[in-house]
Amino acid sequence: MSRLNLDDFSDLIERPDSGMRREAEERRERLIVPPGSLGRLDELGEWLSAAQASVPVKPIEQPRVVLFAGDHGVAGLGVSGREPGTAHELVRATLEGASPVAVLARRMGVPVRIVDAGLDCEPGLLPDEVVRHRVRRGSGRIDIEDALTAEETEQAVRLGMEIADEEADSGTDLLVLGDLSVGGTTVAGTLIAALCGTDASVVTGRGGAGIDDLAWMRKCAVIRDSLRRARPVLGDQLDLLAAVGGADMAAMTGFLLQSAVRRVPVILDGVVSAACALVAQRAAFRAPDWWLAGQLSGEPAQAKALDRMALIPLLDHGVSVGEGTGALLALPFVQASAALAAELPERTDSPTDSPTDSPTD
Repeated sequence: MSRLNLDDFSDLIERPDSGMRREAEERRERLIVPPGSLGRLDELGEWLSAAQASVPVKPIEQPRVVLFAGDHGVAGLGVSGREPGTAHELVRATLEGASPVAVLARRMGVPVRIVDAGLDCEPGLLPDEVVRHRVRRGSGRIDIEDALTAEETEQAVRLGMEIADEEADSGTDLLVLGDLSVGGTTVAGTLIAALCGTDASVVTGRGGAGIDDLAWMRKCAVIRDSLRRARPVLGDQLDLLAAVGGADMAAMTGFLLQSAVRRVPVILDGVVSAACALVAQRAAFRAPDWWLAGQLSGEPAQAKALDRMALIPLLDHGVSVGEGTGALLALPFVQASAALAAELPERTDSPTDSPTDSPTD
């Protein structure tokens, strides 16, 4: 098997169909409600038309939540509100329907898929369909050692690509991406600080589990030390993921890139998915055209990454729990945009007639 080169994705990923988007915009001008009156819903409907290459837009009928799970060695330094090596508990809660994302997914009728890329637990604690893809048991402590070997990094990226292909082949028409990790926001903050050229203090947040001031200072110091290891390998995305990423992060990066190749839109959740998206953008500048920022979590690193990718969040409700929860909350908004764009009737009068005839006045 030839060595993976993420730069190859630049040639594989195309933009959504611009001609179809213009056609969708023209159709929007003819609908019974005035242009602009639906706000962001109008823009989303046109974006979906371009992504689907379809006017009118097709309804979102087979969405799926995909969560990549992993533990990170830096969690042992007291940078997380959770104990190190306990991400499998988040997985178990989701499988049992007792986590926020599981409750919402059940209510919305959206299936959830969990992929163990790097959990630090005995495989027997979880179902085989979750653990069978595991790249390694936990990722290295990135402030003093590499997260992964070069071989593990490539294996993790290919894992993400494989999952994206499986979802595309099964007919999934919208993906909701999240993570189940402990220590993940510290790793995400390091990746974002490195790629945005900023200091640790600018990207250090409180994490999904919440931390006190002392833990925040420890987290800031870990990101600072990890940045020293990240900067020499900024020129190669695989080397960067190996040095200061993790198995789940590398898998999510591959997943995002291959989803764009397969023309399947993805809703990003919080800071972890934003960090992986930023790495993927460095490999393929057109890839973000296939992603939506589901929500603003309150993590400063996430805001930094989304700004760099010019992605405007759909929601801003301060949902910091992670696990794909905020992205899943944005799904009904996206589905509503598709329904309105497809089902609202066109005017029967001339576009030059008085707008006072509109039923919305």
